Amino acid sequence: MRARPVPSLTAFQSGTQKLRVGVVVLDNFTLNAFSGFVDALRLAADTGCRSRQIECGWVIMGKGPVRASCGLSISPDALPVDPRRFDYVAVAGGNDYPTRVQPAWLTEYLWEADKLGIPLIGLCTGTFNIARAGLMDGRTACVHWNVHEYFAEQFPKVEAISDRIFLDVGDRITCAGSTGSQDLALHLINRHCGAEKAQQSLRHMVLNDRRDASSPQAHFASEIRDLRDPIVRRCATIMEQNLDTPFLTESLAEEVGLSSRQLSRRFQASLGMTPSRYFRSLRVRYGAWRLVHSTAPVSTIAAEVGFVDASHFQREFSKQYQMTPAKYRKSPGASLVAAKI
Repeated sequence: MRARPVPSLTAFQSGTQKLRVGVVVLDNFTLNAFSGFVDALRLAADTGCRSRQIECGWVIMGKGPVRASCGLSISPDALPVDPRRFDYVAVAGGNDYPTRVQPAWLTEYLWEADKLGIPLIGLCTGTFNIARAGLMDGRTACVHWNVHEYFAEQFPKVEAISDRIFLDVGDRITCAGSTGSQDLALHLINRHCGAEKAQQSLRHMVLNDRRDASSPQAHFASEIRDLRDPIVRRCATIMEQNLDTPFLTESLAEEVGLSSRQLSRRFQASLGMTPSRYFRSLRVRYGAWRLVHSTAPVSTIAAEVGFVDASHFQREFSKQYQMTPAKYRKSPGASLVAAKI
């Protein structure tokens, strides 16, 4: 059986595509974000899943073979190509974002693309790389909730948000990654190639519809995704991303442009409790999840979820679960309860 040739630059060089994307893939990249983005382009580019770069063109770029965080190795099609050949330059980031390492060639390439006015796309942790190049300062970046704290710590000049799946502000597009990268690709396909091509890609991926940029990320607290009040949903998301920080209803209300009384009324209508009570409940519930999914001491977990000391956490935990954290951790049904949180 003859191996199918990898996509080359031949089709791309024809210049007939309506959408042309250069994708820089880095070592330890997250496979789902990378493959979902590229495959959505592929399925819209041709008819009958023949993968010819007709409507869309893409080039996978890098400096030698790279390995995904799951262990899969790939060889990029080319070294970094002149950014003027693309409508967008995307970076598929790696899972080594905590190390704060940035190849010099990548920083230079991103600066070159930016100077030429080519919009930059951060796929999953690729946003770290764009920010590390100094090209996100003073801007807002959409990041996955799981890396929110890492990003905020490393880039204090960038506002990090995790209340949506991607954010498109024109010259910067940042994406939380995972399946959200498919929705971002569909967004670009719809813009450049039309709704019919976006729908074609959707059908082949066996999806019913593409999600808008403002669609919420999947949350630890399952009820957040079902909240109909967008203000309450946004506030609940902010709470979830800041479980270890002090909470004031007044500050949260100011963040969303309401008075404290107005915000409390909306929380009561949506969740049957005040914002402060809901926040306390979130902290305790996440503490319960940590008890089941880690061996960390109760005192450590208490600090992680924002309680000033372990005794305060234990009191609140006992009120909510009618048992101590230590007893809960040993109870046979704890993992089932935690899975439903």
